[in-house]
Amino acid sequence: MARPATGREFIKTAKERIASAKTVDTLRAAQALLLPLEFGLSLEQTATVIGLSKSRTGKLRTQFQRVETGAVQIRSKKQLRNHARMSLDEEVKFLARFVAKARDPGALPVAELKAELEKCTGRPVSTSTVYQLLRRHGLSKLAQHARADLILARAWERLGQQSNGPTDNE
Repeated sequence: MARPATGREFIKTAKERIASAKTVDTLRAAQALLLPLEFGLSLEQTATVIGLSKSRTGKLRTQFQRVETGAVQIRSKKQLRNHARMSLDEEVKFLARFVAKARDPGALPVAELKAELEKCTGRPVSTSTVYQLLRRHGLSKLAQHARADLILARAWERLGQQSNGPTDNE
């Protein structure tokens, strides 16, 4: 005989989470807790209904209860950085200097950022790391525009040099 479902004290919270869920994971976690308690479904039946495996459904139920009791905190994707060179707050302070002194509001000097980041962390940094840093803080479009502006400026220079030469009409 299967173990009876626990967590009756979380039924009201689970119903609220289902009504206000913004992600599929949030919805499934609340359903994993609510369906066995309200409708008497087994773990296998609940897993089938929410479209997950039996083991994942059990883990979701447990996680939902732990989050509601405060035993576990849900971390956002940005907080799951295992090889971070700086904290998110340090990154904001670091980037603020460059954003403040940027001459053109639509351009961030990636080469300068890279050099300063290497100096600040004391380790070599790849250019992709700089672009990831900018993306993480919503500044990637500024760097792309700066690069596009440089390419566009060089193209205009080449066009200007070609048009300055002698023409057939003279």
